[in-house]
Amino acid sequence: MANVTVKDIKALMELTGVGMMDCKRALVETDNDQEKAIEILREKGLATQAKKSGRIAAEGLVEAVVDGNVGAVVEVNIETDFAAKNEEFKSFVDAVAKTVIEKSPADVDALKACTLSGSDKTVDEVLTELAGMKIRENIVIRRFARLEGTLVSYVHGGGSIGVMVKLDTDLPADKVYEVGKDCALQVAAMNPAYLDRTQVPAEVLDKEKEIMLAQMSEDPKIANKPEQVKVKIVEGKIGKYYSENCLVDQAFVKDDKMSVGAYVADAAKKLGGNISIAEYVRFERGEGIEKKEDNFADEVASMIKK
Repeated sequence: MANVTVKDIKALMELTGVGMMDCKRALVETDNDQEKAIEILREKGLATQAKKSGRIAAEGLVEAVVDGNVGAVVEVNIETDFAAKNEEFKSFVDAVAKTVIEKSPADVDALKACTLSGSDKTVDEVLTELAGMKIRENIVIRRFARLEGTLVSYVHGGGSIGVMVKLDTDLPADKVYEVGKDCALQVAAMNPAYLDRTQVPAEVLDKEKEIMLAQMSEDPKIANKPEQVKVKIVEGKIGKYYSENCLVDQAFVKDDKMSVGAYVADAAKKLGGNISIAEYVRFERGEGIEKKEDNFADEVASMIKK
């Protein structure tokens, strides 16, 4: 008889939504065969179907691909880091990025209805087959971005972060590649919230100023200073906010004595042309997805004690 572990029980609970003891009995009855256990639970009316689509997928890959003057950044999530290393999953993510480039879908739903690049099946059909029959984990195409122009991409950490930078330039793409790559590395490392000062919303600046003034009112060294002095202090702090949050104002990671904007301008001068950063996209795997964290062993132990 196969040994039924806590991990096995947990996996079946997540698949079916059925309670711990029922899952344990089904696994014992089927000699720890998950598929047969699901069938038994369904036959008993305890489970309607394997609930893969409801499980949190926060691992996966971010891919950034450029083909000529068109590029795509995509994030495809899966449940475990182990499954994210599956070669079929990695090939699927790459094909999804190529599909975005080729078909220019409007959104994720439109993308899923497209024929997958290099296949005669739709993206959704391949995804369903991969998730349900091969990898057996929930797979979610979370988001994508498609850019056109002079593009440079960078993928960090084996797919943990993907960046694409678009340059406005009158120089050939191969001449400005290194400049674009340096900018992409900067975006990956420093995660700027905005391209430049013009993109910072007025309400964000107003809120920052409000916070700064409140902090000064709590500081006995500054609280009683004249209003014009406080305004000057706020202006200095806002300048620091720009240098931390705007890409072109950030200190260049390869030479912190100059800003990114100054680096790009200097590179353009040396190359004999014009270069500026038009836009960028940065996806970080799983950002904003709430991962379920619990100690299932402790939970089981507490239930046994009862």
